[in-house]
Amino acid sequence: MPDPEFFPPQSSLPGAAGQFGAYVLADAAARARDIEAATTGPPPVDVPAAGARTPNAVLERILRGPSGLGTASLHLTRYEEPPTPPALTSTPAEGNPVPGLYHHPVPEPDPVRVEEVSRRIKAWALDEVDLYPDDWEDQFDGFSVGRYMVACHPDAPTVDHLMLATRLMVAENAVDDCYCEDHGGSPVGLGERLLLAHTALDPLHTTKEYQPQWAESLHSDAPRRAYRSAMEYFLQKASPSQADRFRHDMARLHMGYLAEAAWAQQDHVPEVWEYLAMRQFNNFRPCPTITDTVGGYELPADLHAQPATQRVIALAGNATTIVNDLYSYTKELASPGRHLNLPVVVAERENLSDREAYLKAVEVHNDLMRDFEAEAEALAAACPVPSVRRFLRGVAAWVDGNHYWHQTNTYRYSLPDFW
Repeated sequence: MPDPEFFPPQSSLPGAAGQFGAYVLADAAARARDIEAATTGPPPVDVPAAGARTPNAVLERILRGPSGLGTASLHLTRYEEPPTPPALTSTPAEGNPVPGLYHHPVPEPDPVRVEEVSRRIKAWALDEVDLYPDDWEDQFDGFSVGRYMVACHPDAPTVDHLMLATRLMVAENAVDDCYCEDHGGSPVGLGERLLLAHTALDPLHTTKEYQPQWAESLHSDAPRRAYRSAMEYFLQKASPSQADRFRHDMARLHMGYLAEAAWAQQDHVPEVWEYLAMRQFNNFRPCPTITDTVGGYELPADLHAQPATQRVIALAGNATTIVNDLYSYTKELASPGRHLNLPVVVAERENLSDREAYLKAVEVHNDLMRDFEAEAEALAAACPVPSVRRFLRGVAAWVDGNHYWHQTNTYRYSLPDFW
C-alpha cells in the first residue's frame, strides 16, 4: 500500500532532536552491527517462516516498515512497494471490520509461525503452569493467541521471542478472567488478589523467615503460576530497564482493574471522560511497550521515558482498547450483569441511542488513532535515532495486528446490527 501524502506535522518537540544527539552515533553503530549480523551471520535455530524467510527477507521487511496514514516518517530506508501486496488480496481476512473504523489491513500472519506458537503456548499452559481445566480448552483454542501475537510482532527474530509476548498475554488474560471476569472473578477482594499476583512480576523482598511462604504462594492458583512462569521467561531476554518498564505498566493495568471494580460494586456509570481515564490504565499498554524486547533490541530507558514517547504509547494503548470495546460489545451485552464499555457509557451519560453511542465510540477511536499516528510521526522526525524509529514501527505494527485479531476472531466476536 503506497503511503498517502499528508500535511507537515506540527511537532510539539521543538528541542527534542538536540537532547537525543548523544545517542545517534552509538545507536547507529549498533544498528549497523545488527544489519551486518542479519545479512551475513548464520540464521537463528528456529522455525522458519513460510516461503522464503531468509535473513535478508526478514531484514527487508523490518526496514521497509508499515504503510498507511501516519507511518511515512517511520521508515529508515524507502523501498519500492509492489502495486498490490499479494498477502492482502489473495487471502481475504476473516470477519468484517467495524464499518467506518479507521484501521490498516495487515498481511496474513505466517502460518508456520502461528502453528508453532500455538503448539508451544498450549504445551506451556497445560504442562508447565496447569492453567485451565479440560472444559476450558475450546475457549483457549478459540482465543487464537498464536495468530494474535504473530500478527502483532512481525519483526520478532525467532519464535522464542514471540513466545515472550505470548506467555505474558495468556497470563494477563488468566488474571482478568479468573480474578475480574468470566471464570469466578469478582470485584470483591480484587485488590488483595491483584497485589499478591503482582508479586509474581515484582518480587517480594522480605526476611528469610517469610520468604518461603511467599514463594509457595506463587503456585497457589493459575493466574499466579502463569505470571511467575511468563515473567521468568521474559527476564531471560529483557534488560533490567525493559523488565522494570513492564512491571510499571502492569501496575497501571492492575490499578485500572480496581477502578472498574469499584464502579461495579457501586453500580455506578462514570462520566465518559472518567471511563476513558480508567481505560488508559485498564488497557493493552503492557503489550506494545515490550515490542523492542520481542524484536530482540532495546530502546534505551531514557528515550522510552521521554514524555513524547510515553504519549505515543499511551495513545496506542487507548486506541487499541477502544477496538476491544467495539468488537466485544455484543459479547458483553449477552453476558450476565452490566459490563462497562465505551458505547454503553456514552449512551448512558450523553442520552444517546445504542446505535448513536456505538457510532460515536467509533469516532472516539478514530480520533485517538489519528493522534497516535501524528504524534509518532512528530517524534520520529524530532528524534532521528534508529532504535526510536524501529520502536515506533513496532508499536504501529502492534496496533494494526491487534485490530486484525479482533476483526478475524469470529469465535469470540460479532458486530451489532447498526448498519
